[in-house]
Amino acid sequence: MQDRILVVDDEREIADLIEVYLRNENYRVFKCYTGQEALEQVRKEEMDLAILDIMLPDVSGFTICQKIRERYTYPVIMLTAKDEEIDKITGLSLGADDYMTKPFRPLEMVARVKAQLRRYKRYNQHQKEEEGAELVHSGLVMNVKTHICLLNEQELVLTPTEFEILRILMEKKGEVVSTEELFHEIWKDEYYSKANNSITVHIRHLREKMNDTAENPKYIKTIWGVGYKMEV
Repeated sequence: MQDRILVVDDEREIADLIEVYLRNENYRVFKCYTGQEALEQVRKEEMDLAILDIMLPDVSGFTICQKIRERYTYPVIMLTAKDEEIDKITGLSLGADDYMTKPFRPLEMVARVKAQLRRYKRYNQHQKEEEGAELVHSGLVMNVKTHICLLNEQELVLTPTEFEILRILMEKKGEVVSTEELFHEIWKDEYYSKANNSITVHIRHLREKMNDTAENPKYIKTIWGVGYKMEV
């Protein structure tokens, strides 16, 4: 999938030049010559990176940067015609990630774009991994990586099987998970009738440790004849 880059500059020669170099690197470019066009693109499309000229005839690059930061975290590179410290400080304080002073070398621009996109993707991947590692539900916090489970900030001491049953139910909370499905997920083996008793025993132990009951469940509800589900 092509990375999507917004390029905003009222100097058409510069915008067109940036577009040519970025397209050569297989980026998808959304080019705007005015601030209003850029704001419309920001509203319509989610980009992977934006290159914004500060001095535009209608809306400044600073304003566009602010609008982007209201909704998105993708990198912003500011372009300035003046090597003034105040422009750089203002841009960075508004959420820009980098800046370049005109005139610039197109190959350096491409290098900076690549560097910002690498950093952004690494950050996003790390965030996703962190989010995926932790399951949270009504005072119950389970970290899949560390195998630590807390209930109302108190650690639950769970066996590996109990941990896996609870993980599956939390990942599918609100859905009914059959006893057969639990068995397959945990033991990767053929289900047989006596396996039901094994799951039932582990569920009972889980409930005891969580101060939960089958009669009035706060967490694990039995769906008779089918399986179990994590109450939402």
